[in-house]
Amino acid sequence: MKKAITIRNEAEHDYRRVEEMIRKAFWNLYIPGCIEHYLAHVMRAHEDFLTELDLVAELDGQVIGNIMYTKAKLLDESGTEKSILTFGPISVLPEYQREGYGKELIEASFQKAAELGYDVIVIFGNPGNYVSRGFKSCKKYNVCLANGAYPSAMLVKELSPGALDGRKWVYCQSPVYEIDEEKMAQEIQQFDDTFEKMEKKYQPSQEEFYIHSHSMIQ
Repeated sequence: MKKAITIRNEAEHDYRRVEEMIRKAFWNLYIPGCIEHYLAHVMRAHEDFLTELDLVAELDGQVIGNIMYTKAKLLDESGTEKSILTFGPISVLPEYQREGYGKELIEASFQKAAELGYDVIVIFGNPGNYVSRGFKSCKKYNVCLANGAYPSAMLVKELSPGALDGRKWVYCQSPVYEIDEEKMAQEIQQFDDTFEKMEKKYQPSQEEFYIHSHSMIQ
């Protein structure tokens, strides 16, 4: 029987535990190794980070999942700006995955986001993981990148039906996500070296990620 979790805001004493958990959840998933734990580490100090939507899931006194949000924006063709949200990293410890805990975290975050007055979330992710949570293709909402492209992995959810009215929008994510992995390789590696050693290797999910991240909708 599935145990009940407590969902609360992340506290400073959770930081290292959350980073270790994120690292375990993402290790070798998209690339050999991962950088998501480093992203979480630097994200907390960024001006776009939303502490109100920095949530953890706790089970029997142990943090087993997390979700982190930042501010983002949409721009229409006249330059009108709309404040929205994006989330990531979101993680659940591998031994607790596929038990519904991630779903609970996401749904709880939606409720809090709506209470804060936000009505749209845009993310990049595997559609198979998110369409059941109400996300749809960015193309259906006429939300594109600055170059006019509609990535298959860019997904949109309206927290309030009709929040997007069909006009063309350009998605602008927070600069905190734009980590130059080549230029910052040494810094990222030094941070990673403070954690338990884990083997970097190839696995098929990396090819799936490559396909999703490079696919566009016409």
